[in-house]
Amino acid sequence: MAILNYAPPRYPYFETVYQDDDLIVINKASGLLTVPGKALEHKDSLQLRVKRVYPTATIVHRLDMATSGLIVLALNMDTHRKLSKAFELRQTSKSYLARVYGQLSQSTGSIDLPLICDWPNRPKQMVDHERGKSALTHWRCVVSDNDESLVELTPVTGRSHQLRVHMLSIGHPILGDRLYAHEDALAAASRLQLHAQSLGFTHPQTEQALVFDCPAPFSLKCEGK
Repeated sequence: MAILNYAPPRYPYFETVYQDDDLIVINKASGLLTVPGKALEHKDSLQLRVKRVYPTATIVHRLDMATSGLIVLALNMDTHRKLSKAFELRQTSKSYLARVYGQLSQSTGSIDLPLICDWPNRPKQMVDHERGKSALTHWRCVVSDNDESLVELTPVTGRSHQLRVHMLSIGHPILGDRLYAHEDALAAASRLQLHAQSLGFTHPQTEQALVFDCPAPFSLKCEGK
């Protein structure tokens, strides 16, 4: 599936939440690719923008183009190696905020469904109990009404599109999701209502525990920016 009419926001060029000699934490805007796409018109990305200011910066993990929020980049290879290992071993903490379609029947829950690429419809993912890789998401309803709910999502694994497919699987697609939302859920917001609001990890060099929080640019019944 091609990226249609790619027009990432120009301001802010990128928003720095924290920076030291070893790493930088950014609040990525919705609509901006984390890394460059293959086509020339898809080269603009968070990676490209940050490297223009910090030439040694490298991507450690990714956020979907439509997802906003916290992402960390390494500024040297040793930090990159150690941060990558921490993400691989699930030694980081992450939480997301999402507006989803409909009213949730419970206050908390977990979704344990294996995921695999829906190859004919890539980059879409799908649930596959035979071939899929394990994927686990915990969720908590923050507030809800008849039409939609605001939920906190905590992924244990980090599969592609995990939160989007998992919420779809229980009948509550994320609003504004151009890949997975049905017509009503898609029309409810101008952008994907998914934001990486919290990120925690141990600093690879100082061994200090770091936790960053970044408020979502949307709330219940508030059109996303």
